[in-house]
Amino acid sequence: IKGRRCVVIGGGKVAERKVLSLLGSEAEVTVISPKLTECLEALKRLGRISHIPRAYQKGDLEGAFIAIVATDEEDVNIQASEEAHALGVPVNVVDRPELCSFIVPSVLRRGPLVVAISTSGTSPAMARNLRRFIEDELPEGIEEVLLYLSELRQKVQSLIPEPTKRKTILERVASEDVIKILKEEGPSRARDLIKEVFETETRT
Repeated sequence: IKGRRCVVIGGGKVAERKVLSLLGSEAEVTVISPKLTECLEALKRLGRISHIPRAYQKGDLEGAFIAIVATDEEDVNIQASEEAHALGVPVNVVDRPELCSFIVPSVLRRGPLVVAISTSGTSPAMARNLRRFIEDELPEGIEEVLLYLSELRQKVQSLIPEPTKRKTILERVASEDVIKILKEEGPSRARDLIKEVFETETRT
């Protein structure tokens, strides 16, 4: 969806989350809503989104690459869904899988880590709760450790020509022991352990 026109109908907190996700994928976002959250207003001032300050009208989805409908107005949800289907525009109506042509997973982002959870539309609320559960269980500093592993991966690729040995080293520096140390002792100690394993493995 990079560079594509994506239309979000609604200006509340749910719409805000959808907009931020789309912007993270470098989409061109247009929000249609009489009112916006403070965050969306700020994005508008920064020129990150386009805003049509009124309620949805038929014809608003012409030329859209995808549409996301995030309102609590049943008539709007149905009308926007019908227009999208008629135009062949993929549409997601939040919490209304029967009106959708595609499902948006609940996404957790921590730096380079992306976890997407979907219940295939059976229970969006459960997907959100599972995302929160996983987020609570993730150790602090996972972003820092992943970035360090990325640096080491580049070193391994340049230093070790043999594919099997490269794979072995990369698996050992990302072992369950590293995750355990990260959770119990923090990212600094986890980095030390990764470095120790890396130096040991590259000497042999």
